[in-house]
Amino acid sequence: MPGPEGAPDKISALRRHHALNPRPERVADPAFNANNPFFDAADLVQVKYEMLRRVREDGQAVAQASATFGFSRPSFYEAQAAFAESGLPGLVPQRPGPKRAHKLSGAVLDVLEAARADQPGLNSAALAGIVAERFGLHVHPRSVERALQRRGKGGPAQV
Repeated sequence: MPGPEGAPDKISALRRHHALNPRPERVADPAFNANNPFFDAADLVQVKYEMLRRVREDGQAVAQASATFGFSRPSFYEAQAAFAESGLPGLVPQRPGPKRAHKLSGAVLDVLEAARADQPGLNSAALAGIVAERFGLHVHPRSVERALQRRGKGGPAQV
């Protein structure tokens, strides 16, 4: 059972899953007061769900619910669409950052495979150097290894 609001273990878990509400002080709904251990303004998913529930089940106006729970109206509609599409998991924020190896395109990998075919002893650091020299892109050697493995060619020799 999770600890009370502000418990370090729960805060750490929420942060780890990108579900820590960055503005819990903006939640003005009475259910989220300090005397109610169930509702936690730091839990972003719980706050979004309750905001959606207030509109859908209690008939509260979108503008009022958004303000009460510390969100903009566009954020309300984004949460509503995510919930309609995916249910409760749709309210869990997605991890920030790139979703794929955007620097290591097919053309870059073709060059790396050709270089490795010419010189089989090239390690991942050397291949990353080729990418920097030829394409002006700085990539980590481990990213080169992963991209080549995903392509099915196996990774280069270790450093």
